[in-house]
Amino acid sequence: MIARVQFTPAALDLLHRLRHEHGPLMFHQSGGCCDGSAPMCFALGEFKIGDNDVLLGVVDGTPFYIGGQQYEFFAHSQLTIDVVAGSGDSFSLEAMEGVRFFTRSRVFDDAEIEALEAQGPVHRGLWSEA
Repeated sequence: MIARVQFTPAALDLLHRLRHEHGPLMFHQSGGCCDGSAPMCFALGEFKIGDNDVLLGVVDGTPFYIGGQQYEFFAHSQLTIDVVAGSGDSFSLEAMEGVRFFTRSRVFDDAEIEALEAQGPVHRGLWSEA
């Protein structure tokens, strides 16, 4: 299975610390205002997922969504979520840590694209574990 989104060890460490403090989490990346297309971390359910949002994946039990227009731009790329020093958007939970989540991307090769097509379409809208 090809992952459309993955986290670096540093991002997973921060995810675990935030989850310990805030409970279940979710991510959303949009192309909107504020912090541009930065991945934003919220307590699960504190960001309203729209019908056009795409579930890129679930990393360590945490759903990662991307806005529909952003997905069209990144549909052929794998996103790697990392952590960098500096303050990000104040709405994202890591803002008080003096770091921010940061997205790096790479284009899938032909074999990966073929495997993704075999996995089937992405899920749009709200995800449920049930």
